[in-house]
Amino acid sequence: MANYPDSYYAATLNSQLETNPLPQNLEVETCIIGGGYAGLMTALSLIERGHTNIAIIEKHKIGWGCSGRNGGFVFGGYSLGPKKLIKQVGEAKAKELYDLTISGVNLIRDRVQKYNIDCDLVDKGVLWANWFKDQSLLLDEQAFMHDKMDVDWQYIEPEVLRQQLKTDRYHGALFEPNAMHFHPLNYARGIAKQIQSQGGQVFEDCPVLDIDYQSATKIVKTVNGNVKAKNVVLSGGGYIGDLCKPVARSILPIATYVMTTEPLGDELQNYISTQAAVYDTRFAFDYYRPLKDTRLLWGGRINANTNKPKDLDHILRRDLAKVFPKLKDVKVDYNWQGWMGYARHQMAQIGELAPGVWFGIGFGGHGVAPTTTAGEILAAAITKQNETYKNFQPWGLPWNGGPFGPMAAQMSYWWYELKDWMKEKTE
Repeated sequence: MANYPDSYYAATLNSQLETNPLPQNLEVETCIIGGGYAGLMTALSLIERGHTNIAIIEKHKIGWGCSGRNGGFVFGGYSLGPKKLIKQVGEAKAKELYDLTISGVNLIRDRVQKYNIDCDLVDKGVLWANWFKDQSLLLDEQAFMHDKMDVDWQYIEPEVLRQQLKTDRYHGALFEPNAMHFHPLNYARGIAKQIQSQGGQVFEDCPVLDIDYQSATKIVKTVNGNVKAKNVVLSGGGYIGDLCKPVARSILPIATYVMTTEPLGDELQNYISTQAAVYDTRFAFDYYRPLKDTRLLWGGRINANTNKPKDLDHILRRDLAKVFPKLKDVKVDYNWQGWMGYARHQMAQIGELAPGVWFGIGFGGHGVAPTTTAGEILAAAITKQNETYKNFQPWGLPWNGGPFGPMAAQMSYWWYELKDWMKEKTE
């Protein structure tokens, strides 16, 4: 079976994760399909509630998908922004939903400390750097987040920002203090170890073939054996394939790209003198952060075509040079892609498909904190603590457009990219 795809994260794993083969027949209370963040966090949240008779079934390796390949940003919010949330469900409900993700950020911080997870956590905030000259964009967003979401983002003037990011590309920024960045794959594996140490079972290299979920006892059929369970949780993200049609047909896998440079040593300070992670104000934004070994991790772009570009390092290095021109010839040591799971409505999909059949999916590139939120929500539902999952019912599982979905998504992306370009040219 496939090991981890080549990436900086795969090359810097800090510990072994031992898993056993799935027995021919296994019976558990809850079976979780997918060993990415959504599945892992649901499992750990169940265990923290005393519900330990669980098994995670992963097709490849723990964190194999976007959970182990993402940019490593940890901050609040969903792919669907808070302004659109307010338009769809009103101010009170939008704030309640946004607050759930802030709780997710705080829970990640607490778990890293509580379980002593070695994942290079840098708790130094995130900068939202303004690509455009218009400062009202920042000031309006700052006021909106304060007034509607009760979140204080700090305005940073252009000349002050240039002391932190040594480039003329940006025009001020907002600083989000309650945000972090980390090594996402080591975090995923650290969580998996905790699940195992507290009685949960983890099975890798175990593709699921089918799910019989119509009866009280569900049967998850895999290549290695069958799992009987009272509850099943589907959390396959952009890699769910066609497993469980009602859920799978709502997801569009969308590719995004990341690279890391060679170690820059003291030279890194010539470009970045902050430990915060950075992304910019365009729809098609870049995102980047300094790594502990003085590399620069750089990501960006999305594409409905999930084939990896052959010249990916050249594409991303060209984007890097728009911000830091002197790095146009920097050596790229690693480049990779991952498939995000997008829903047509851009909102996280958390709910119950049938009695005892749950899903946490569709986090659309904003999954680190919201998957933690989803784990808490699903665990609370399964253990009958509350029904917070019903807050997500307005969005449901709409059809992804089938063969037309990827082209529609790509056309939308190009349109927003064009709007960014036109705005930049008319300033």
